[in-house]
Amino acid sequence: MSDHDPRPDASALPWSCEAEQSVLGALLVDNAAYDRAADLLRRQDFFDTRHGDIWDAISRLVLAMKPADVVTVFDALPEAKREEIGGLAYLGQLAACVPSAANLRRYAEIVRERAMQRALMQTADEALEVARGEGSFEEKSDRIGSLFATVRETGQRSKPLFVGDLMAQRVDHYNALAQGTVTPGISTGIPGLDEALGGGMWPGKVIVLAARPGVGKTSLAQQILLHGAEAGHTGLLLSQEMERTELVDRAVANLGSIGYSRLLNGKLSNPEWQRLGPAVDRLAALPFAIDDQAALTLHDIRTKAFAIKGLRLLAIDYVQLCAAPKGAPRNHTRNDVLTEISRGIKALAKDLGLTVLLLSQLNRDVEKRSSPEPTLADLRESGAIEQDADVIAFLWRVREYESHRLIACSLPKNRQAKPGAKLGLDFEGHYQRWRDSAEKVGHTGSVGGSADLGFN
Repeated sequence: MSDHDPRPDASALPWSCEAEQSVLGALLVDNAAYDRAADLLRRQDFFDTRHGDIWDAISRLVLAMKPADVVTVFDALPEAKREEIGGLAYLGQLAACVPSAANLRRYAEIVRERAMQRALMQTADEALEVARGEGSFEEKSDRIGSLFATVRETGQRSKPLFVGDLMAQRVDHYNALAQGTVTPGISTGIPGLDEALGGGMWPGKVIVLAARPGVGKTSLAQQILLHGAEAGHTGLLLSQEMERTELVDRAVANLGSIGYSRLLNGKLSNPEWQRLGPAVDRLAALPFAIDDQAALTLHDIRTKAFAIKGLRLLAIDYVQLCAAPKGAPRNHTRNDVLTEISRGIKALAKDLGLTVLLLSQLNRDVEKRSSPEPTLADLRESGAIEQDADVIAFLWRVREYESHRLIACSLPKNRQAKPGAKLGLDFEGHYQRWRDSAEKVGHTGSVGGSADLGFN
């Protein structure tokens, strides 16, 4: 159509002249088709700057509810651009190059894909410059990761949908729920907790599991992930406090009903030795991963989550141990760091459609009150954790028996069901195992002075 060379690097970079021309030609033929491309394309997606100028002119006219044809688009272009784009003759050629706008969406997808490929190549060049420059490995790794994360986020687009367009899918979902072919969410393996959550753990949600040290939040989170993995839901536990080997030992104790302390010193009973092999085989077959890197940044968390194919459950233990990215402003407070991490984790849950169990410490004020039940004000260091969470679950000790501890669980914030639910959980520390308790809990006191029998 034209021998115009848009840029000196035209032969070195991915682009499709035909697709760009076809997008513009289709719109000149049928202005009503504009919406089929508008959600995909921006001016900068066009490699040929002439085509970007023409797209801009068409967009302005269509959005102003004015006709966009060869003559009106030519008139809408700045005078300095009219001859630069090839004048009326080139606009006429564009209008004649496609018979209809039937394939406009596909043309737009090609233009967008080529634009993203060019952005990726440019980012790779920038990353190479960073890698060759000054700075530590950690600093450069964080900067490079941020560059590629920006490209990925730029490539993700969403458009508003009328509820009518969503109803068919939702009605199918309602019927499937009624027939029992799907569940509202992923089960925690604890029926009482599932009920309090409105049917389990929903995708795209952040559940904060908060307690004082030693109550058992890590153990509970790991059991939830193990149960999910047994149901086929891939899980990842990011532990900034415990080593991988310790977590594996706890998982073996849980799955094999093996005394945790006896497993550590090798003094198992004969029945426990018999259960050890099947428990190890069962654990090894699960889609469950563990990472024990300390001082995770938001970039670290995103990178690890994206690395696990099909990830559905992510537990982070615990948020106050996360670190600021290298090169963060010196005036960044701890609250600023946790706010950024909290918002980033919420975005990650939505991006990947996974459930995040975000473990959190509570401040010491809860131990100074007559009632041991925590409140939302007891979350440490950042109000953003409370704001961003879909569910907040508090754990605290109520009573200790020879075989187990009674742990109270309250859900003061719950976007999945009615907030304020309270239930009792039995924690068998010697097996690292949790279950519903037959006891009802209320605003009860805790039992102090008990020995630590693996209840961590």
